[in-house]
Amino acid sequence: MPEASFLEPLYTAEEMRTAERRYPGFPSTAPELMERAGAAVARVALERFPDARRFAVVCGGGSNGGDGRIAARVLREQGRDAVETHAVEQADVIVDALFGTGFRGEPRQEASALIERINAAGVPVVAVDLPSGIDGSTGESGGVAVHADVTVTFHAPKVGLAVAPGRFRAGEVVRVDIGLEDVGTEHRLVTEHILGLVPTKRPEDNKYSAGSVLVVGGAPGLTGAICLAAEAAFRADAGYVAVAVPEASLPVVETKLLEPVKLTWEHVADGVAKATAVALGPGLGRTEEAKRLRDRLLAELDRPVVLDADALHELEPMRWLAPVVLTPHAGELARLLQEETAWVDAHRLEAARRGAQRFDAVCLLKGADTIVAEPGGRVLVCHAEAPALATAGTGDVLTGIVACYLAKGLEPVLAAAAAAVALAKAVRSISALSGIVASDVIAALPRVLPRD
Repeated sequence: MPEASFLEPLYTAEEMRTAERRYPGFPSTAPELMERAGAAVARVALERFPDARRFAVVCGGGSNGGDGRIAARVLREQGRDAVETHAVEQADVIVDALFGTGFRGEPRQEASALIERINAAGVPVVAVDLPSGIDGSTGESGGVAVHADVTVTFHAPKVGLAVAPGRFRAGEVVRVDIGLEDVGTEHRLVTEHILGLVPTKRPEDNKYSAGSVLVVGGAPGLTGAICLAAEAAFRADAGYVAVAVPEASLPVVETKLLEPVKLTWEHVADGVAKATAVALGPGLGRTEEAKRLRDRLLAELDRPVVLDADALHELEPMRWLAPVVLTPHAGELARLLQEETAWVDAHRLEAARRGAQRFDAVCLLKGADTIVAEPGGRVLVCHAEAPALATAGTGDVLTGIVACYLAKGLEPVLAAAAAAVALAKAVRSISALSGIVASDVIAALPRVLPRD
C-alpha cells in the first residue's frame, strides 16, 4: 500500500515557502496566490456565517495581512460591511489575518493585547491560514493565541494545526487549493487507511504465525493493567497471548483471563521463546525485583518490545537488540527527558523527537494529538477525536494493540501509529457518549479492525 493512501502531508513554514517558490513565475506571480487565498477566506466566511453583516478584518503587515485585505474587499463586493480594523468589539465575525505561517515566538505586547480583545469579543473568528500566535511549524504558542472557530488553510494543513496547543485553537480546519504543487514533508497526518497495513489471519496461519505476544507485568494490586493489555492483544487479532506475572498474582489472573497462557516471572523465558513481540510494563510495579526483571529482559530480548507504564520508570538509554517502542504520556516523557510536564505539553513535537533520539526507539507520545516519532526519521500525528479515551486503562489497551501489530510484523513506527488509530476508532464506534471504560474499548476492537 503506498504511503500516500494512509499518510497525509503536514507542512512546516519552510516547506510552504518551498511550495510557493516552485509556483510558475514566483515571486512576480505571488499576487495570484494571494488573490486566490483571500477570496477563499471570504467564501468560507460567508458559507459558515451567512447571516453576518459586519466583518472586522484584523490585518498584519505580512502576506497574511494581504490575504486578509483581499478577503475584506471580496466581502464588500458581496454586500457585507467589511473593514480592516482593530476595533473588533462591534463585529458579527472577526477575520484574523494578523500573523501567518511563519510566526514564531511570543507576540509583542500590542499584538498580545489585540489577540486578547479578539478572544474576548464573543463573536465567531475565522483565522487566515493559522490562528495568530500559533507557530505553524510546531503548534506551539509562546504566549496568547487566537481561539478560532474556523481556520482556512491554504494548499495543505500545517503542522501547527495538527499538534497541540495549536490544534485546539484552530476550530474547524478548511483546506483550500490555491494552485501549488506538493512537496515532500517531514511530518504526516495518519488516516484510518493505515489499518489496511495490518496483516489479517491467512488460511495457512497457526496461532503463532498469526502473531504471538507476551505481556510482562501484573504485580499484586496492579493485575488489571496486564489483563487489559493481554485482552487487547487478542482482540487486536493476535493468535497467541501469554502473560507473565509474580507468583502472588497468578490466582487473580487465572480467574480473570481465560484465553491467555499464564506464567510466573520465574518462567518468563518460556514465554519469550514463543513470542514474536513483547509488551513490558503494564502493572509491572517499581520494586527492585521488577526493575531487575525489566533490565534483564531488555538486555536479552531479540524481538520487538513495547515499553509502557512502570517499564518506563527510571529507564536509561541502552543498546537494544531489537526494535523498541516507548508509549509514554506527557508526565512519563517529562521524567525520561528530565523536564517538567508543562514543558512537554508546550513542546510536544520536540519532546517526542527528543525521546526517540535519546532512547534510539520509536516514541509514541499519548494525547488527543498522539505523536509517533522515530529516531532521526518520520514524525506521524494521529488525531484521536475521542475524548472518552481519557479514562484509566486505555493506555494498557494501546500497549496490547501495539504489541499485537509488532508481533504481526509491522514496522515499529507504523505499528505504533496504527495502534493509536485503532484505539481511537474503537472508542468512536461505541454509542455511549460517557461512562466508557477500557474494557468497553477492547470489546469494540473487532468491529473496527480490517477484514479480508
